Amino acid sequence: MSAGLGAALVFGAASVAEQRSTKKVKTRRALSPRILLDLVRQPLWVIAISGTLFGFALQVTALRFGPLALVEPILVVALIFAVLINAYLRRIWDPQIIGGVIVCAAGIVGFLTIANPSPGTSHVGFFTILPLGAGLAGGVMGCLAVAKRHEQLRPLALALACGICYGVAAFLVKLVVSDLSGGVPKMLTDWPIYALAVVGPAGFILNEDAYQQGTLIAPVLAIITACDPVISIALGAVWLNEKLSSTPAGIAGEVISLIIMITGIVVIAHRAPHLAPAAQAATRSQQPARHR
Repeated sequence: MSAGLGAALVFGAASVAEQRSTKKVKTRRALSPRILLDLVRQPLWVIAISGTLFGFALQVTALRFGPLALVEPILVVALIFAVLINAYLRRIWDPQIIGGVIVCAAGIVGFLTIANPSPGTSHVGFFTILPLGAGLAGGVMGCLAVAKRHEQLRPLALALACGICYGVAAFLVKLVVSDLSGGVPKMLTDWPIYALAVVGPAGFILNEDAYQQGTLIAPVLAIITACDPVISIALGAVWLNEKLSSTPAGIAGEVISLIIMITGIVVIAHRAPHLAPAAQAATRSQQPARHR
């Protein structure tokens, strides 16, 4: 659990730095790798990515020893850290945001206490997982279609696509690191590492696109952060046989806790402060670049 909390803190701080740095470069079309060439020249972005890599190492450690349904909800705390850091930097403390933080944290603690997740299997056959691949592709393509047609919904659609990829990526990381007894050769002969090599970078680029297209950090981070654990919990239960409380009262408590968590996220997203005026002006000045 400590590794998961450490990862959440690092991810939250890195998210604030990433979002600020994406506003300093040209706006690119969704999934264009050119945005990475622009961002790599931003020192703040390089620092943020270094932090993200460290956070990912902590997440991998947590997934190595803990079930998806335990680790991924803990990472929702990254949103809480990001909003509190952003509020500190802006010297603006909104009571409703603090209330949202408390509600979100209560939902996380409630779910983990009631569900009491336990580990399941660590291997899934390739053909067994094909429906997941089809669902992932369909969900992401649908989000990209919405992002292309509706400018106002673009950052939210890109964030949802990113959240889908991140949820599946966490599932794949769990498969990769759960059994390292065969070493690198065994890892390279199994399918999860190759699926992760596709899903992980796609989610990363969508993450940058979503940050750049939106003028608020919280809605984008909220969707990504809420989508990730929900998908991870479902995948862990269906494909890894991770055990949660299955009594009627337990299931009701788990659902209510997740609703409370998401309610806190929505409150935070609704009340989150706008970016600094200079960043907004920079964003507006780059609008024509979308069509290049």
